[in-house]
Amino acid sequence: MDKQQEYVLRTIEERDVRFIRLWFTDVLGTLKSVAIAPAELEAAFAEGIGFDGSAIEGLTRVYEADMLVRPDPATFQILPWRGEENSVARMFCDVLTPMGEPARSDPRNVLKRTLARAADAGFTFYTHPEIEFYLFQRTQHPDDPLIPIDTAGYFDHVARGSAHDFRRDSITTLESMGISVEFSHHEAGPGQNEIDLRYADALSMADNIQTFRAVVKEVALQQNVMATFMPKPLADEPGSGMHTHLSLFEGDRNAFYDPAGEYQLSDTARKFIAGLLRHAAEITAVTNQFVNSYKRLWGGDEAPSYVCWGHNNRSALVRVPLYKPEKGGSARIEYRGLDSAANPYLAFAVLLSAGLKGIEEGYELPEGASEDVFAMNRSERRALGIQELPNSLHEAVQIMEGSDLVAETLGEETFGYFVRNKLTEWQEYRSQVTPFELRRFIPAL
Repeated sequence: MDKQQEYVLRTIEERDVRFIRLWFTDVLGTLKSVAIAPAELEAAFAEGIGFDGSAIEGLTRVYEADMLVRPDPATFQILPWRGEENSVARMFCDVLTPMGEPARSDPRNVLKRTLARAADAGFTFYTHPEIEFYLFQRTQHPDDPLIPIDTAGYFDHVARGSAHDFRRDSITTLESMGISVEFSHHEAGPGQNEIDLRYADALSMADNIQTFRAVVKEVALQQNVMATFMPKPLADEPGSGMHTHLSLFEGDRNAFYDPAGEYQLSDTARKFIAGLLRHAAEITAVTNQFVNSYKRLWGGDEAPSYVCWGHNNRSALVRVPLYKPEKGGSARIEYRGLDSAANPYLAFAVLLSAGLKGIEEGYELPEGASEDVFAMNRSERRALGIQELPNSLHEAVQIMEGSDLVAETLGEETFGYFVRNKLTEWQEYRSQVTPFELRRFIPAL
């Protein structure tokens, strides 16, 4: 038994932890959980806990149902909302086959495999997400209209506003679980908020995002409001993105920084950006995985619809932020396409794969966009070689189906399941008769 496992067992005894929740994630990013008693934990560390993998979205086929989850002791935390007495802890798990091998369809393992590729090239991958979400008054029925908890806007300070209390309680809970928060503020939409998590390695950050979503939902229940990470819940208001800052390090050195480079970007950073741009359309089904995601991408309000990059240009898909020139360690790029409903494990995996491909193949970075891309007409964008992101989930999945990069990154099992699931979602979506159609056509036809 290693030292981390010993620490977990000792803490459970000292803190009188009565239940340990083992968390893992399905292919769509939904958090799953099974609770065990402390007496079962040593066996879980050694052998894992069995479950029916065929009942979990995308993990395995019915005739290969038996699977194991094994807790990662490095992710141990007490769940603060469960109270001090008879307390509850959680650990993230790796999903294993009955032979004890990592399951290729486990999203956490998909990211681990991609991070191992980066490590072989000498890189560590760090991410920093800006997570947006909406808060609505709690409704009695799913068909009731959505009513935001306030009418505030971007960076608004509302005296005794409920959003202030919500963000404070959420951040206090996150920090008690060892998750550092950098910023928080009201966003542009009514009831819309943003909380930014401090930089961490990509695997820790993916775990943190899953914890973040659980915390936000718990605080919402406590405050009798409804929180949602739906990309575009309100037709006439901004969608919820998860702009994510990315960087590669070689040991303690930021591989994206070159004091002599344009915008102090290294050749490595330029090739990484070129990889993101060249493969952007292929990975969009993963970074924007629901039919509603495309209402955000094509709904205006600065959502990135076009494949280009720019220095401090918020209309670009990839932005190079301003940072203090003397702080080379803070050199980074921002990918603005991700929405708040993405599976963070798969999304980080495909972003990293696209960037690494640019480095490995020596992609040339095209000219950056210095003007507002949204204000250009189609001819002007075409003249600059600026392509569009997919217009719908169906288009995104069709492009993804032809992508060797995404297939290799996700693995055969995850890739095949993801495509089937998304095509089913599209078919169900397009078969709906919407209120818009009824209002438009019933009186006229």
